[in-house]
Amino acid sequence: MIRLLQNLDRRWIFLAMGLAVAIPILLQLRFPESVGSKARDTFAAIESLPEGSKVLLSFDYDPASEGELQPMANAFVHHAASRGHKLYFMALWPLGSQKVKETVDAILKPHHPEYVEGRDYVLLGFKAGNEGVIKVATTSLPQAYPTVDGGSQFSEVPMLAGISNLSAMDLVVSVSAGYPGTKEWVQYFVSAFPGERLVCGTTGVQAVNFYPYYPKQIVGMLSAIKGAAEYEVLVNEKYPGGDGQPIPLLLEGQRRMGPQLTAHLLMIVLILLGNLVYFMTRGSDARGGRR
Repeated sequence: MIRLLQNLDRRWIFLAMGLAVAIPILLQLRFPESVGSKARDTFAAIESLPEGSKVLLSFDYDPASEGELQPMANAFVHHAASRGHKLYFMALWPLGSQKVKETVDAILKPHHPEYVEGRDYVLLGFKAGNEGVIKVATTSLPQAYPTVDGGSQFSEVPMLAGISNLSAMDLVVSVSAGYPGTKEWVQYFVSAFPGERLVCGTTGVQAVNFYPYYPKQIVGMLSAIKGAAEYEVLVNEKYPGGDGQPIPLLLEGQRRMGPQLTAHLLMIVLILLGNLVYFMTRGSDARGGRR
């Protein structure tokens, strides 16, 4: 057995890893999720707001990070709309505006048809300037967005009436893949309005950068596809679709955890086998050297 493992062709390992990823995808396997405190705090931040509260969602990512962040974005929008909040969408990334429209078309319009653009949600769109957009909006939101996506004047949109700056928002949600994103929202929004609340959804690679801000500056935080899956569990439990079943798009995070789990388990098994072979052959190699 040991000799077989020593001489195992690496192509068998590649095949095993391919199967470990492919089988859960093809079978659409979903495994139970243990929900952590960060996902619960994120859920509570939106759940605790009174109906009709103003929620700003900033989509600061592009298709390269969609695999991790889109399930979060879908769940954020469905959760906030289920609570009856007013939704204000913006983007600090050029393609973030495209992701906003895709999410509105996939989640808001089919599952919350009562939402009317201009009255219940508004697409502010992408604005160039990186963190400068946040800095201007903390002083004057109409100055940052004189026109909204679609060409309407800021003053012509009913749900923007009386809003002077970002302090009017009851909660800001940053779905972020990098710069500009969550860090800039902490630096220029939370710092300007210390009493305001911010939650975020981030890629796994940058999540560690935001742990120091949680839970004071960031009151809720989702990290990578694992965080998305945990949040989906909470949202689906309380706000299923119209037929009482979870909305299919709000199961994507849990589905994507399937291949990740099986691939990680396979890696652990391979590491253990590799160490087993090493320690079992080390003694015989040493004795062979003495002879």
